[in-house]
Amino acid sequence: MAALQPAATRPRSSLRQVIVASLIGTTIEWYDFFLYGTAAALVFGKLFFPGSDPLTGVLQAFLTYSLGFVARPIGGLVFGHFGDRIGRKRLLMASLVLMGVSSAAMGLLPTYAQIGVAAPVLLAALRFVQGFAVGGEWGGAVLMAGEFGDAKRRGTWAGWPQVGVPAGNLLAAGVMAVMAATLSEADFLGWGWRVAFLLSGVLVAVGWWVRSTLSESPLFEAAEARVAAAHEPAPALQALKHRPGGIAIGAGLKFGENISYYILTTFSIAYLADLHFKRQVGLNAVLIGSFVEMLTLPLFSALSDRIGRRAVYAFGAVGMAVWAFVFFGLLHSGGAALVIGAMVVGLILHGAMYGPQAAFISELFPTRYRYSGASIAYQVTSIFAGSLAPVIAVALLQRTHSTTAISIYVAAACAVSAIAALMARETKGLSFAEIDSRHGSGRSGGAPMDAHSPIL
Repeated sequence: MAALQPAATRPRSSLRQVIVASLIGTTIEWYDFFLYGTAAALVFGKLFFPGSDPLTGVLQAFLTYSLGFVARPIGGLVFGHFGDRIGRKRLLMASLVLMGVSSAAMGLLPTYAQIGVAAPVLLAALRFVQGFAVGGEWGGAVLMAGEFGDAKRRGTWAGWPQVGVPAGNLLAAGVMAVMAATLSEADFLGWGWRVAFLLSGVLVAVGWWVRSTLSESPLFEAAEARVAAAHEPAPALQALKHRPGGIAIGAGLKFGENISYYILTTFSIAYLADLHFKRQVGLNAVLIGSFVEMLTLPLFSALSDRIGRRAVYAFGAVGMAVWAFVFFGLLHSGGAALVIGAMVVGLILHGAMYGPQAAFISELFPTRYRYSGASIAYQVTSIFAGSLAPVIAVALLQRTHSTTAISIYVAAACAVSAIAALMARETKGLSFAEIDSRHGSGRSGGAPMDAHSPIL
């Protein structure tokens, strides 16, 4: 593959360009990824897994949904390796195309009634490709934003691609809500849901055009020559060897955030349908909640630059642990306004974790293997967290006929994230040069950066 063009021979993208491109691209990729979760709750159980009771059909749909999470760490490893070797930008472009093609193909899939067992098999295969693509998206997007920005406001800059998650969910829930509100049940199941997936092709074209205008991360370009000269081993192996503690802390940060998010935005839709709410109620709640999180998440990212990543993250994790017990009580209330309120508060608390997360995790690793290390910490956790959260929640509900066990499950997961946040060293305000210097020897030991935080 041709070497990257030297930075001096082409204009450098502005920080604003990078933020906008990262946000748009991330929104599109997460639109595709979340669209599957919404469809799994409302459509796929009926069309691809017929012949079982409704709750079991949803469970089977969520199992294929989980394949996307299994694929995410594989994508994170592959994209992280090449992102640390040949650049962030190229891998971001590749992930966008993979996601768009797989999502549009879902919109063209025949159902079980048309081709039998091949239908769910093809659905599962495409979901795997989705997961592989999104596994490479997160690391590249947040690193482009963080590495272009200054150290004092890195939480703010790296937090903007995180806004793509609620924005993507907002877009996915919005498109499905429009289809559900304007079509009959037969038309919605017959063709309406397909429109949302086919729309991905248009969105990906927009994302490709926006991202193609970007230049490469300046920190990557500065580190590229040093890495090539040193003939260093695979970046992922370096991260696993030299920063196992960073990976463990990053995984702990992700654990509760990931589980709580998918309980709120995916399982709750299926649960409300099981309570005989109109499908519009759950979709509207996610729609409004995602909109509010999209507005408040940047505030938490900026706050982490002022008072620290640890404090903001721990607040979100502890708040979510408590709210898990209130949330389902409000869902049982029978009122649409209370359901929406439950979702809004839950997603605001989620934003307190997710806003600082990009900077927090990326600051655990030096530039030469930051893409790989951050992707491993972020994506491997998804197998045990978001992947299984809706499945475990449905199984707990079937076994106990109560949501209390689900609340305990969410609270315990958030406790893990709170502990990880408090165990981590505070990294706000540190330049990546300081972080690289800190890890320059490749060892995870050394003098602490912060006397109040004994680990990492």
